[in-house]
Amino acid sequence: MKHNNFLIISAFFAIVATCLPIHTAAAPTKAFPSPDASSSAGADASPATAVSAGGKMRATPFKGMIAAVDDKAKTFTIAGKENSRVLKITDKTIITKGGQPATMKDIVANEEVRGSSYKMPDGSMEAKMVKLGPLTEAEKADKEARRAKREEKKAATSPAASASPSVSPST
Repeated sequence: MKHNNFLIISAFFAIVATCLPIHTAAAPTKAFPSPDASSSAGADASPATAVSAGGKMRATPFKGMIAAVDDKAKTFTIAGKENSRVLKITDKTIITKGGQPATMKDIVANEEVRGSSYKMPDGSMEAKMVKLGPLTEAEKADKEARRAKREEKKAATSPAASASPSVSPST
């Protein structure tokens, strides 16, 4: 009996030992850019190219009221409850007002704004997309359609979760 247990345990460890190196060798490796590729990306490189190279930078949504605008520095400030955010406008920033293309001159204080931005390595925020003014009718319809689809999906998954047989008391 002791001999059989020893054989079973030995076989188990032998299988684990042989499978372990295969598992680690088959694990996908993450490709990192070469030092030459990162040094060739200049300061004019867009954040989107930096995202694909490093995989760390992602556009973050923002929404609020414009508190201040600096035309010379091409920045605007969104006042927040705890702290304010300063966003920089670049040549790659897409600016719209009421669904129509706009420029830096259209950005004024005390106006609703929403969009997305990148956090740069130096800590500054670079605007990717800026939408000025309240939601347009098309955006409201799109938002409502997404909400309805989400509710529909939630309703479809709820009965499946409670599909377990219920016990009714019989008297």
